Amino acid sequence: MDIAAQRGTDVRLEWGGEGVAVLGRECAVLIIVDVLSFSTTTDLVVSRGGRVLPVRWRDERGVAEARGAGAVVAGEEEWTLRPSSVTEIPSGTLLALPSPNGATLCAAAAKTGAHVLAGCLRNASATAAKAREIAGGRPIGVIPAGERWGVDLFGEGAESGPLRPCVEDQLGAGAIVSALPGSWSAEAALAAAAYAGTDVPAALRACSSGRELAATGHGNDVVLAAQQDVSASVASLAHGILEGR
Repeated sequence: MDIAAQRGTDVRLEWGGEGVAVLGRECAVLIIVDVLSFSTTTDLVVSRGGRVLPVRWRDERGVAEARGAGAVVAGEEEWTLRPSSVTEIPSGTLLALPSPNGATLCAAAAKTGAHVLAGCLRNASATAAKAREIAGGRPIGVIPAGERWGVDLFGEGAESGPLRPCVEDQLGAGAIVSALPGSWSAEAALAAAAYAGTDVPAALRACSSGRELAATGHGNDVVLAAQQDVSASVASLAHGILEGR
């Protein structure tokens, strides 16, 4: 018996790439949650009529293929992984968005055969509603991405490291679980309880990831990421590209 798959529940939750592998075997939908910052940035792009091409972290071949597909690569123009950089991105833009967590997990989730959505606090209810529609009564998996120890987004640090479960993704996952009906696994229920009992903006400001962004002058990214249910857009992965649905 595969106990880790959380069988017998409608809504399941597990962390990171290992969670994708376990839950992707049985779940009709996998929702990738990377609040700071991939999923939040993706929501801002698709809500303005853009599209996001997730690229595995430091995948030079993937970046070259993205350019060949006509994508603008984040970091090579004014748009980056930071949410505040894309608030005025033009409609129709195809943004290649490398990240060590959300983008990498989207690529892995697509290989399981599940339908992949990218969710965050901003679009939690809309994402949950779309997942329920797609799943048609089959299980839904929620995947908080977590952070990676040793990964330096702005320098020459490690390309990957051990998983660091993080406050922001626990809360984002909990917001989505809270909007999903049916039976919840213990892991999903714990995330929902954390969300219900937390001052979300305060927690995002105080957590390690939020403090790191504030210390580097990017506190507005935390403000944008902490906004709850302000977006009706759903980022759905089709043919390798996240588009609004």
